[in-house]
Amino acid sequence: MIIEPLAAVDWLAIAPVALPLAGGALCLMLRSRNDYASRLTIIVLGLLVLINVGLLGVVLNHGPVVMAMGNWLPPFGILFTVDVLGALLSLTTSVVGLVGAIYAGADIDVGRRRFGFYTFYLLLISGVSGAFLTGDIFNLYVWFEVLLIASFGLMILGGERAQLDGAVKYGVLNLVATTFFLIAVGLLYGLVGTLNMADIARSVPELADTAPIAAVATLFFVAFAMKAAAFPLNFWLPASYHTPRIVVSAVFAGLLTKVGVYALLRVLVMLLPESRMGLDHVFLWVAILTMLVGAFGALAQGDVRRLLGFVVITGIGTMLVGVAVGTEEALAGAVYYAIHSILVMTALYLAVGGMERLAGSCSLHTTSGLYRTDPTFAAIFLILAFAVSGLPPFSGFWPKVMLVRASVASGSEWAAATILFTGLLTTIAMARVWLLAFWRDLGTEAPIRVAGLPTASRVNWLGPIAILTVIVIALGVVPEGLMSATMKSADALLDPAGYVGVVLGQGEQP
Repeated sequence: MIIEPLAAVDWLAIAPVALPLAGGALCLMLRSRNDYASRLTIIVLGLLVLINVGLLGVVLNHGPVVMAMGNWLPPFGILFTVDVLGALLSLTTSVVGLVGAIYAGADIDVGRRRFGFYTFYLLLISGVSGAFLTGDIFNLYVWFEVLLIASFGLMILGGERAQLDGAVKYGVLNLVATTFFLIAVGLLYGLVGTLNMADIARSVPELADTAPIAAVATLFFVAFAMKAAAFPLNFWLPASYHTPRIVVSAVFAGLLTKVGVYALLRVLVMLLPESRMGLDHVFLWVAILTMLVGAFGALAQGDVRRLLGFVVITGIGTMLVGVAVGTEEALAGAVYYAIHSILVMTALYLAVGGMERLAGSCSLHTTSGLYRTDPTFAAIFLILAFAVSGLPPFSGFWPKVMLVRASVASGSEWAAATILFTGLLTTIAMARVWLLAFWRDLGTEAPIRVAGLPTASRVNWLGPIAILTVIVIALGVVPEGLMSATMKSADALLDPAGYVGVVLGQGEQP
């Protein structure tokens, strides 16, 4: 039993979950005063960014932070365990959440606000943060459920026919994936008798050779790959992400698939490493096919929202290469790419919202002349297009270099070639968007603005996109700090002795 009072720093581990949950409850009470709910959400997420900066600093300087619930010591109690990987992704989540909340003022109408947009939004951020920070594999499942419930609410808010159609496709596949996840957790618990991640990492190597741990690892891979929209079960993403409000699509594209990638890193690399190595060829081909499907799908689209859905899929395949190769540099590249993708995909979806606001459409068949209408916005979109394609000097360049180098060093030249080839195809797809929608000028005037879109100044909708663009440029020009942190996270995944020791009290913090 824990009888000593916790140090103040330990509360940082739970704050990224507790704060947005409390904020969501307050927003529910203030739903009839939507101006208050909007301001409260921005304040809560601003505080969350500061908390996550402090949490990352503590973890980088002093090692993992552990907070146990219910007075029970690990491995028996529920706990939050924050290492470098979790802290990095939690910080990125809060940054994207804050930017999205600012943009929501220009995108979410009064009706959706009154029906609980900000409550669902904060619940989503809490669920994503909980998934990144939990140290219990069953509670990873619980936080998946929390973010799924919130995402269902956000997707159907407004009740439009297209939203409901997209929500059915999104919901069915994710519920199937969740079922596989729960079955795998039950089987793993039956084998090792614990749900604590550190205890699982310690217990799995002690299992008998006859234990069906490879089957459990396969179930985990299927579940998380479905949630991450990997081949062949990726069709739900481009069929659903274009249906809700653009700020919802942006946050979904940035965060939700990355939770699946994080779960693959945490479970298959850290907890079940031998099983992952036994299935690495399967993982590698899934990654290659995911990249190809995403890249060719993007080239075939005439609607920019649908096009970006396939670009998200291409990025997922790129991250899966890191999981499949499994070396320190490959894993660090996957983590770096995940952070880059969260930022740049959120920014690109928000930029599509800007296209709709300026031109009344995001169809490449009708949209044109946006460079003439707003040159600054056109330049920002071009920077984001270069970044998502992996071109220097932006944030997507360095993780691709790391992944290509790691793939070649491990003998996976096909994976390296596919990363480069799909990068070229993504460049062509994004160049097509810019040339047709921004550079081409059909000489037509912009139509009446989209019905139901709140009136907003240019700063209200362009400012959040510009903030993310500045971060994307900074991570490309000065990559050393993030690269060092991702290398630390990869080292901890491959050698979890420090993580296990801190959680179970068997060693000093590194």
